[in-house]
Amino acid sequence: MEARWIILLVLFIVRTVMGLQFQSVASVSPFYIAEVGIDYTRLGFLIGLFHLPGFFLALPGGLLGKKFGDKPVAIGALILMTIGGAVMGASNTYAFSVVGRLMSGAGSILLNVMLVKMAADWFAGKEIITAMAVLMSSWPFGISIGLISLGRLAAMTTWQTVMFLTAGACLISLVLVAVFYRGSPTVAEKHTADSAQPGLSRREILLVLVASLIWTLFNAGFLAIPSFAPDFLTSIGYTVAGAASLVSMVTWLSIASVQIGGYLSEKLKRPNLIFVGTFCGMGLGMCLLPYWQNPLVLFIWLGLIMGPPVGIMMALPAEVLQPENRAAGMGLFYMLFYGAISVLTTITGFTRDFTQSPAAPLLFGGMLAIAAILIFALFRLLQARTKGTALTASTA
Repeated sequence: MEARWIILLVLFIVRTVMGLQFQSVASVSPFYIAEVGIDYTRLGFLIGLFHLPGFFLALPGGLLGKKFGDKPVAIGALILMTIGGAVMGASNTYAFSVVGRLMSGAGSILLNVMLVKMAADWFAGKEIITAMAVLMSSWPFGISIGLISLGRLAAMTTWQTVMFLTAGACLISLVLVAVFYRGSPTVAEKHTADSAQPGLSRREILLVLVASLIWTLFNAGFLAIPSFAPDFLTSIGYTVAGAASLVSMVTWLSIASVQIGGYLSEKLKRPNLIFVGTFCGMGLGMCLLPYWQNPLVLFIWLGLIMGPPVGIMMALPAEVLQPENRAAGMGLFYMLFYGAISVLTTITGFTRDFTQSPAAPLLFGGMLAIAAILIFALFRLLQARTKGTALTASTA
């Protein structure tokens, strides 16, 4: 097996553990609430703390990666996640849990920026769409593992055991990165040759921000399904368990379709067509959900159609960033993402309250998918018009 595929396997495992740790609080929530004595608002805040540092740490994390190297920063991030998980496991108060969750979240932000940059280094100019598709599927895979296992483990043992388990998984991930990861030799040579390059160019900043907006619109639209589809389904007669099972189908199908879609995108060499086609399908499917007689058909459709463009979207930054600027560029990418996703998910919830309709968030999610097509067209237009220009570094 070629080195880059071994590297990708390691990155996939590490990012899977990141998703597992994110899911841990939600999976043990009944036991945690009963023991610590909090309400669901504070539980939601504790869950959200995992991403809260993103807006503030993503760009500095990317700059740290550029200065000190992606491997040291990734190892440092995993140390934070390990300690954070252990603090959660040792906590017996809500305040103590907040500290642990913040540490885990800060580590996950730094790690996420580095993992994407690492994959881009090894696969740029090769199977970049496939590699990004595989890497992105690891997050929902980790969440899905957590959904089916962590709650049962907490019931058999304690919720603290689950937290210590995720800390142990982070520690194992740290060892994997330390032992198996090495920088791409191609990027090392390129970085040495271009060491005089002072920083991100205006063109890189512009295109990375547009690419981040595309990724944000997709995720906000996707999150409308697990967040609000169960509410819609129960409003039309489904049981809570039945609604949850139906919605989970989207996640499981999307894990497979992300990887298959990445492979097909590169084999067919028509990423633009696949992007537009799948986003049209996503938008149409979500807008039809409130009016379709058999939701099962549309949920299967959405699970299959939402995966293929993921690798294409995550390959966009690698198309425009110079190798030596990928760490800072991905930090900028995720800074906008973490800031904007919280705004859009809040607006999605607001549509439910404002209209008093369980279908409103799904319709809004469908509109976000259509909007992403327009932003993608803008990205390609700007990419073509600025090619070979605006290469002067910005002070940002």
